[in-house]
Parts: sequence; C-alpha cells; structure tokens
Amino acid sequence: MDAPIRTLGIIGAGRLGTVLATLAASAGYRVLVARSGAPEPIARAMAAIGATASSIDAVIDEADAVVLALPLGSYRTLPAQRLRGMLVIDAMNYWWGADGIRPDLNDPRTSTSELVQEFLHGARVVKALGHMGYQDLEDEAKPAGAPGRKAIAIAGDAAGDLAAVSRLVDDMGFDPVIAGPLASGIMLEPGAEAFGADVDAGELRAMLERFEASQRGIVVARARGGTLWER
Repeated sequence: MDAPIRTLGIIGAGRLGTVLATLAASAGYRVLVARSGAPEPIARAMAAIGATASSIDAVIDEADAVVLALPLGSYRTLPAQRLRGMLVIDAMNYWWGADGIRPDLNDPRTSTSELVQEFLHGARVVKALGHMGYQDLEDEAKPAGAPGRKAIAIAGDAAGDLAAVSRLVDDMGFDPVIAGPLASGIMLEPGAEAFGADVDAGELRAMLERFEASQRGIVVARARGGTLWER
C-alpha cells in the first residue's frame, strides 16, 4: 500500500510527541495528538503548534497513519484490534528508567518494533522517528536540498509503507534513509551507533553498514544464530 499520509495521528503528548506534531503541522499535515487520558489538558498546547488534541479513538478513526510516541513499556495498552490494517510508525525505545528493568524489551534476538508488530497483529508497523533526540529533531529540520540536512532512518517490511513514511520524513525536514526490513530496526535502538545520531544521510548509511561489525552487532548476530536478519 502506498497511500499518502494527509492526517497524521500521534499517540503520546510528551516531548517527542509534541516535537513531531510541531514538525508535521509546520509541513502542512493535519495533526491529531492523543494522550493516555482525556484530551482537554493538552488542547491549548496542541492548538498553539497547529495540532488538535483528540482521543485515542478519534486519532485511530481519522488518521492515515499513527505515530507511537509512548514509553515502550506501555505498548500493550494500545487498542490492537482498532489498529488492524493501519500504518503505525513506531518511534518508541526502551529506557529502563521509564520502563523498569524489562529483559523482554532488551532481548537481542528481536527488535522492539517486532514485539510491537507481534502485539499489533494486522497493523503495518514501520520503525522511524525515534533514533534522533527530540531536541535535535526540533532544531535540525531543513528544506530538501539544504546544505547539512540531517537524516532519519526507516525500517519496515512493505515497500509502499516505507515510501509513505519516507515522504513524511522528507516533509518534516530530514532526508529519509531506508535501513532495511523491520527486524533491522534494532540498528536504531539504544546501544547502536545510529541511536542518538545527528548526521547526514551519507554518515547515517555508513553507521548502518558498520553495525554488523560493531559490538552491538556482534551480540545481536550471536543471539540470532550467527546472522542478523534476512536482507
């Protein structure tokens, strides 16, 4: 599927969710933002950045794609049945300080986006928008072709969904770089060189290419029986 994203939903109204909402609204998208509770407490703040505070149900009903900007440990609170068939952009990462000690979220045999995909059975999960710090996202957005434009990596299994998310990333002010299938999203998680990277597309590609030989890459390959993933 390769339908354009016109209305972007964001579940999570923290720092990352708010920055992503600002970037998308500035790029001309209709943006709906939901929090875990009622939308009223964030209504004024969202209106100030050109977005609309909504309920999670309204976000799912009206958006063409939904960004998950929650603490990763909360992913099982998402309404999996309602998200079936939707393009879901996973911007979540495991932080022990927020999520607690969770060996299931730090298992090198699988990426966290694969765990999200398994739970959101029938959704179309793409990993993106979570490996660059929210402050860099806020400060570094530039028009296409601008010198020094920074890059965002994307991992997913469907070509059409990768294309749709690439357009979103480009519109938000960053060069999209395809990392590979959803399993390759582990290269964008804490512990990998690309996590926290604020670099251009050439350097980001080089980081991804170096992953296999990195300490984290070796750990992942060993855990997966000597291979990273099918390319």
